[in-house]
Amino acid sequence: MLTSAQAAALNEWRQMGLRVVFTNGCFDVLHAGHIKLLREARSFGDRLVVGLNTDASVRRLKGKGRPVVPLADRIAVLEAIRWVDLVIPFPQETPARLIEQVRPDVLVKGAEYRGKDIIGAAFVRSYGGSVELVTMARGKSTSNILALLKKKPVPKG
Repeated sequence: MLTSAQAAALNEWRQMGLRVVFTNGCFDVLHAGHIKLLREARSFGDRLVVGLNTDASVRRLKGKGRPVVPLADRIAVLEAIRWVDLVIPFPQETPARLIEQVRPDVLVKGAEYRGKDIIGAAFVRSYGGSVELVTMARGKSTSNILALLKKKPVPKG
């Protein structure tokens, strides 16, 4: 799943003694809640790796009509965010394999996962890494945005 360039970047960061943070998601219709997650995730280390669900895996997770924004565009937007150092698409519903390849020092998820089984958490903790939860921005979600858009007529012109 990792390209040789991505693996090389991770190896270089480790040799430099940098702390690698990992988070993941669909990041379809980017909003303020996503930005908050990415900014706070990056605060736990020196480099932020974002695992990004492919279009097919988003469809399996979220249903027909998703993603709204295609993978190439989602990658371009995420790569433009200053807190993001590397974006790696993955085709599975979960990032378990990717987490094993990246071997982050810190795994970050939204606080809605508190008390739930976090994919990759046991693996990351097995080699001394940590898991951090970030409080989500209230009312900020792609589902909410899409529901609002369905209620509004599309402007002409």
